[in-house]
Amino acid sequence: MDTLKEKLSLLPDKPGCYLMKNAAGEVIYVGKAKVLKNRVRSYFTGSHDGKTQRLVQEIVDFEYIVTSSPVEALLLECNLIKKHDPRYNVLLKDDKTYPYIKITNEEHPRLEITRKVIKDGAKYFGPYANAGAAQETKKLLDRLYPLRKCKNMPKNVCLYYHMGQCVAPCEYEIDTKQYEEMIEQITRFLNGSYGEIKQTLKHQMEEAAENLEFERAKELRDQIQYIEAIMEKQKVTFSDNIDRDAWGYHADKGWMSIQVFHIRQGKMIERNVASFPYYSEEHEDFISYVAQFYLKEHVRPKEILLPVSEGTEELEEAIGTKLLFPQRGPKKQLTDMARENARIALEEKFALMARDEARSVQAVQKLGDVLGIGYPKRIEAFDNSNIQGVDPVSAMIVFTDGKPDKKEYRKYKVKSVVGPDDYGTMREVVRRRYTRVLKEGLVLPNLIVIDGGKGQISAAVDVLENELGLFIPVCGLAKDEKHRTAQLLVGDPPIPVELKRDSNEFYLLQRIQDEVHRFAITFHRSTRGKTMFQSRLDDIPGIGEKRKKLLLKHFGSIKRMKEASVDEYRNLGIGDKLARQILEHLREEQEEAARDSE
Repeated sequence: MDTLKEKLSLLPDKPGCYLMKNAAGEVIYVGKAKVLKNRVRSYFTGSHDGKTQRLVQEIVDFEYIVTSSPVEALLLECNLIKKHDPRYNVLLKDDKTYPYIKITNEEHPRLEITRKVIKDGAKYFGPYANAGAAQETKKLLDRLYPLRKCKNMPKNVCLYYHMGQCVAPCEYEIDTKQYEEMIEQITRFLNGSYGEIKQTLKHQMEEAAENLEFERAKELRDQIQYIEAIMEKQKVTFSDNIDRDAWGYHADKGWMSIQVFHIRQGKMIERNVASFPYYSEEHEDFISYVAQFYLKEHVRPKEILLPVSEGTEELEEAIGTKLLFPQRGPKKQLTDMARENARIALEEKFALMARDEARSVQAVQKLGDVLGIGYPKRIEAFDNSNIQGVDPVSAMIVFTDGKPDKKEYRKYKVKSVVGPDDYGTMREVVRRRYTRVLKEGLVLPNLIVIDGGKGQISAAVDVLENELGLFIPVCGLAKDEKHRTAQLLVGDPPIPVELKRDSNEFYLLQRIQDEVHRFAITFHRSTRGKTMFQSRLDDIPGIGEKRKKLLLKHFGSIKRMKEASVDEYRNLGIGDKLARQILEHLREEQEEAARDSE
């Protein structure tokens, strides 16, 4: 703490970014400030709400970077968040990008869905809140406009040509004017001008019906209905046809919900929604979110409507788009609507969280009642994984108050057991886990769940009670012949406990069993894949541990190694002679395996 005080006293009166670190040296929070000295010191003075206090309690060190201006600090903050992915920062933690519809800038243009907007001369439309909405719109346009469909030009016409959905530039000369007309119509459609296209389709449908082409008429009718469904969603319209985004947010109980409406050619075509816990001032985190949204390759409209003006000077300069803060009229109604939707979304989230929380806690309480052990706040579950005794591993997961606590999960490579011995594996892993818990003074579980029957339970209880002197309730989940959770066993000797299959507590046990099994299998596949990869190379002279690791990192699988060329090996610094030996050895192995299977 003395070191922190010294560093705080040396903070400058300049703009910049700060990086808060925990005891492990991990960056847990990144922030920006117009005056670093004031902002960083505020974390260590005065009182904070519960969520910010959790952040402050983890801070053992910090760094700071001075910038020449607040705008530069905003841009740097975005880059640092992307680089470090700090646990306490809001924003797009899963690095989510939104889909766009793209008209490619090629001699023979195509329509495609992309999540990356680059300066390549193409036209981009969006963003769409989900891939489904973008795909449905593209599907309709593919039926309406016969642009090229194949990414790589084929030698002959394909099915799309025969369906009337491609002009087939692979075989026929196409007038560039034909492309220009189609692109103009697609652009108008994607910018919200549906009426003209709807009228054209209606005329075509009537013609098809008069010519007794009823299938064609039905198809055109379906397309008209789809367009009408799209048009029905356009509740907000502007006559000026300016592209704009309207933002709103609502904060409550340490959470923030943000909504943005995308208005294109005067019509609202899409919206994006996000909810997350936040740890700074609400307007600061909101502005930070907006900055990252646009700096992350999202299309920037001509106008951005915001509900607050505070702290936006740097934002406008950073993203290079006009910011407006409407006080009345239709634009104010739009930001109000975005804010109201954000409020409703957050209230719904709280309601769902409360319901899920109550259901989880109730399930844990009922499970404890059935077992007669009180409320098992912390449950630790184990599962073993091996195939014919090869590379045996075990996994442990933790549920706290009925929810997965993933930072507490642990993996174990079995050391003392040879061959498929589930009981021996269980004894080793339980011994290793709780010897460490006792040695380091860690929290003991209220209940241990074993994925197995009587033998595994007895093995675990024996180690706990007779070796470690621990008397922790242990239960097992036995499966039926269809490998489904069938019975809860408890005690020593284990006896079945009656549990209704449609109860919340039974569902909780199933979730625990599924989660620990998934975690164990994933770990086993990873371990086994590396072992198999390396063992297949053991018989090749000139391949040591260093080269095995190099080959594993580059190729990832034996299959990829067999399919690689000598040139690819050469690029890794492996000579042609050794490369040919590797390929010959692996292919001979494959031929032998094929003969053995005959």
